Amino acid sequence: MPDKVVTRFAPSPTGYLHIGGARTALFNWLYAKHTGGTMLLRIEDTDRERSTDAATAAILDGLSWLGLTWDGEPVSQFERAPRHREVAEELVRMGKAYYCYATPAELEAMRESARAKGLPPRYDGRWRDRDPSEAPPGAKGAIRIKAPTDGETVVHDRVQGDVRFPNKDLDDFIILRSDGNPTYMHAVVVDDHDMGITHIIRGDDHLTNAARQTVIYQAMGWEVPSMSHIPLIHGADGAKLSKRHGALGVEAYRAMGYLPEALLNYLARLGWSHGDDEIMSIADMIAWFDIGDVNKGAARFDFAKLEALNGVHMRRMNDAALLDIFIATLPYLEGGPAIAGRLDDRRKAQLLAALPGLKERAKTLVELVEGAAFLFVERPLPVDEKAAALLSGEARAILRGAHAALATVSDWSAASAEAAIRDYAQAGGHKLGAVAQPLRAALTGKSTSPGVFDVLAVLGREESLARIADQID
Repeated sequence: MPDKVVTRFAPSPTGYLHIGGARTALFNWLYAKHTGGTMLLRIEDTDRERSTDAATAAILDGLSWLGLTWDGEPVSQFERAPRHREVAEELVRMGKAYYCYATPAELEAMRESARAKGLPPRYDGRWRDRDPSEAPPGAKGAIRIKAPTDGETVVHDRVQGDVRFPNKDLDDFIILRSDGNPTYMHAVVVDDHDMGITHIIRGDDHLTNAARQTVIYQAMGWEVPSMSHIPLIHGADGAKLSKRHGALGVEAYRAMGYLPEALLNYLARLGWSHGDDEIMSIADMIAWFDIGDVNKGAARFDFAKLEALNGVHMRRMNDAALLDIFIATLPYLEGGPAIAGRLDDRRKAQLLAALPGLKERAKTLVELVEGAAFLFVERPLPVDEKAAALLSGEARAILRGAHAALATVSDWSAASAEAAIRDYAQAGGHKLGAVAQPLRAALTGKSTSPGVFDVLAVLGREESLARIADQID
């Protein structure tokens, strides 16, 4: 292994940071952290038609939200085009590459001929050994690499094992187009070499690229980095992950109320495992992760598992830390902005006090917004249909008695409120539920909430008695 591990995450800014890209970034980040190395970030923005600044910003935002920090400034691949050209021309001087002047019509004829024979389309090498002086006047050639014609190119992969490619299938592919622009295949190799990348960790859809890239490394006499091609993520039905499965941008998961740590825990478990450990902290993942332990087979994305895992992380999290993340995420959550605008110090304190009860029932921050809504409604409360049914004639009479019992409590707490209600229920021959249910409806406007005595404690004496009074007058 080299002295220091250097990994890289290299997204194309043609869209948001999707969930597969986030997992690739995570595996690079974890491996770098595990080995005491660094992770660099390169934006592969050579496709000028489709690359946008907005997409680059979204990718950086998504990585930052997840906490997947990179070292140094992001590198723009497009800005390095002069260096890519320089290496391509050096390969020509070394006799390892050549200018090809085949016309589009000639290339199409080669493709047609290969199709007719049922073969993959390949370049036939017609300019490989010709002198450039034979080029048509004024023609601009493309540069092609001289790929080896016999034997095989082996990709030593830490996930897939040794993968062998017969050299007869590789053909002399283009590294610099006739307009002077590098191909992706070539730019990646030059960038990885110049950035000192020691370990390439990426999706297994790049495995055939790895063979061609190895040809360029060997032609330049450069060391080939360690390669790890990780399996793609599939949907729960086994089909390639699509939007309907959850192949959404990372920002969509933030809006759905997932915690960054829970999402990383879930993504780490897609294709990698550590014994039977399901719940992992960031520190656990860094300590345990090794790229050699990643499975070869595709992993399946399952929303129900992610949601359950998120609920566990929420319940395990310190209340103050959860409150901080909750407040920071409010602008992105459905119903969140309305709460964010009304979060004064008093309400923050109420929210913190309510969190232990709220997080027992919530699997996402969106469900936390719904659960906490009772703290932010103005009197008189809107009462939903199920809650209204709990406030029928007989229930109102019980509620009137409960109000009187609570009005006698001076030292207000969940325990003192519970004692007063239990005494009242026993004295009147009521089951506790017959008192608690209309109380909950009056206090929250809903039929479900955290424990009703916790609600009384969080709302405080004055607000609680006023809300109950609104329903019995």
